[in-house]
Amino acid sequence: MNTTNWKTTTLGILTAVIALATGARELLTSGSIPDLGLIAASLMAAWGLISAKDNDARL
Repeated sequence: MNTTNWKTTTLGILTAVIALATGARELLTSGSIPDLGLIAASLMAAWGLISAKDNDARL
């Protein structure tokens, strides 16, 4: 049975929040545009963690 795991989902949400907070901090403190490629990659990783299905199969 493939179900989502709350720990994986929580880690994905935290990854997205940290990525956005880091970009916002860079923008607000230095006034420069943050590395959008890094933020986009972090958000894609977060999306993957949020939408991941855990497999309960035993080997």
